[in-house]
Amino acid sequence: MKKITKEDIKQEVFDLYDDYAHDRVSRRLFLDKLSAYAVGGLTVPSLLSFISPDYVKKIQISQDDERLKSDYIQYHSPKGGGSIKGLLSKPADASGKRPGIVVVHENRGLNPHIEDVGRRAALAGFISLAPDALTPLGGYPGNDDEGRELQRKRDRNEMLEDFIAAFEYLRDHPDCNGNVGVVGFCFGGWISNMMAVKVPDLGAAVPFYGGQPKEDIEKIKAPLLLHFGSLDKRVNAGWPAYEAALKEHGKEYTAYMYEDANHGFHNDTTPRYDREDAELAWKRTIEFFKDKLR
Repeated sequence: MKKITKEDIKQEVFDLYDDYAHDRVSRRLFLDKLSAYAVGGLTVPSLLSFISPDYVKKIQISQDDERLKSDYIQYHSPKGGGSIKGLLSKPADASGKRPGIVVVHENRGLNPHIEDVGRRAALAGFISLAPDALTPLGGYPGNDDEGRELQRKRDRNEMLEDFIAAFEYLRDHPDCNGNVGVVGFCFGGWISNMMAVKVPDLGAAVPFYGGQPKEDIEKIKAPLLLHFGSLDKRVNAGWPAYEAALKEHGKEYTAYMYEDANHGFHNDTTPRYDREDAELAWKRTIEFFKDKLR
């Protein structure tokens, strides 16, 4: 069987996967359209396997990494059935209080990749909390397809309240210095933008390819660091209006557009991953948090 590489995949396949991952096409239609690209030794199953997440092989920091203390906790949320599960991580040798980071998942719950990102944030010197907005429905079900189905059953504004409650939990945690930021990806990028609107004492917000707020932008007080992939036409379409509003209201922001990068370029479990851009964006993110959450 032909070994597939990223260079074998047409951009239309990545765009099609983005449509499927964001519920704009059904699985049946996705597979039907994918078959058009099963040529030259490629098959639909091999294409599907290649573009799907690989959580087993791509975890960078394991749950039992001795450099960290990383455990699941429950915190109160008025919209989450009373309690939301989250992964709380901090350096094992932590002394004194540290800044906090809320890590917000994509549109499929707290999967292994986002848990890994939460541990990366802790390894960089922060106390991080990665909540699972699917907790009221039983939590992340173990695969992304079912995770997306579950997340569609929740109201996104109620989930926003769950993440605001995570901010409050982290802000008041005895190991936190009270300065808390948020980083999120895709749906989590929208949450990050919206928390900047809704939370006056948010320390900093870093949306990765996230949807933009359309009102109350004048209420934003947190500095913003925004990451976009140039091939992500869907999300990027809303950026000019958002940027104009940020400028109009004199908000502090920095935005980076990563050339030839797809939506999801930071996620190293799929072939949309762009290592150079992902590492640069994460480096910028950590430096930003260190500066703004001192």
